[in-house]
Amino acid sequence: MNYFYPNPYGYYSGGYGGGFYPMQQQQADMSDEQSYIENILRLNLGKIVSVYMNFENSQWGSKIFKGKLEAAGKDHIIISDPNNNMRYLLLTIYLNYVTFEEEINYYYPYQNQK
Repeated sequence: MNYFYPNPYGYYSGGYGGGFYPMQQQQADMSDEQSYIENILRLNLGKIVSVYMNFENSQWGSKIFKGKLEAAGKDHIIISDPNNNMRYLLLTIYLNYVTFEEEINYYYPYQNQK
């Protein structure tokens, strides 16, 4: 097997010491990425959500965070609780699912158009 790991210097190094190779940047068309969770969440910024998280093998176990969806990235979700003005930065690695109190905006470029 041949593994490549990105590094901050713009090169890929082989997982088994395969040397350095110049990194080729590939620009993905945004429409190809619309089904990723962060893009779906970005389409719904400002909505009230319940974020269900599971912190396995920790003192917190499972936890639900409720609030206004402020931001979403590849590895995080930011919500604010309007009741106590608290903001939460939640790591998506612990994410189980998200529920919305209203209809969600969703776009998938390959869905059947009617």
